[in-house]
Amino acid sequence: MKVSQFSKFIVVCLFAGVLSCTGKQNGSGTGSMDEYTLVWSDEFDYTGLPDPEKWSFDTEGNAWNWGNYEEQHYTSRRLENAEVKDGTLHIRALLEEQEGKQYTSARLITKGKGDWLYGKFEISARLPRGRGLWPAIWMLPSDWEYGSWPASGEIDIMENVGYMGDTILATVHTKSYNHSIHTQRGDSIVLPGCHDRFHVYQLEWEPHQIRAFVDGEHFFTFQNENTSPGEWPFDKPFHLLLNVAVGGSWGGMNGIDDTIFPQAMEVDYVRVYQKKNK
Repeated sequence: MKVSQFSKFIVVCLFAGVLSCTGKQNGSGTGSMDEYTLVWSDEFDYTGLPDPEKWSFDTEGNAWNWGNYEEQHYTSRRLENAEVKDGTLHIRALLEEQEGKQYTSARLITKGKGDWLYGKFEISARLPRGRGLWPAIWMLPSDWEYGSWPASGEIDIMENVGYMGDTILATVHTKSYNHSIHTQRGDSIVLPGCHDRFHVYQLEWEPHQIRAFVDGEHFFTFQNENTSPGEWPFDKPFHLLLNVAVGGSWGGMNGIDDTIFPQAMEVDYVRVYQKKNK
């Protein structure tokens, strides 16, 4: 989730969704689900901390603000910031001082517990609301075989910045295509109700192409140019990340509204599918 204030683009698409009476949705991308088999999931049908067999707490970058000048302190195994209850995961950003920071939150990763090469990824979530927040659903390489960021790649399935309201972005970063040189590849969609209702954020990752969707609505494609890992490092295993950042070079561009806290990204399920062997 590396961005700078001058590097993002907004290409607005119209979106219409059909909501269930609960506000939760199921979505599908291209192709039949008959092609896929479920290989990993968390339905959050338990209570307490996130399942340690599936999730770890990432705190490594606290000391250096995660490279984005973020203002939160990510905690580990703390119910106040990451709690499963009533069938959903709550990742909470709080206004509280800890370790020299004025805010706390959580950053969950599946590294070493869920690492995949290609697949269909579906995450049903309701996003937090407010200026200064920066929730994300994204992927990083598990082994960094092509080198440090951005050489080994990054896939942002969903990013939302509080001051940008209902805009949802999907982006990829590689050595040749990244925000540091203003060449990142991505697109956006306007999603009314992303803070009030659950929507399904989806990624289809295949050897030739990466596609992003919301509730089955396709809005971004990144094509494998078959040139070099500089353009396509996406032939190695990646893992999932879920987090709510506060502030940062992009999230905090217009300041932070301290009156909004507490805020949470609520996740109904995470499901990973891969194509069946034929």
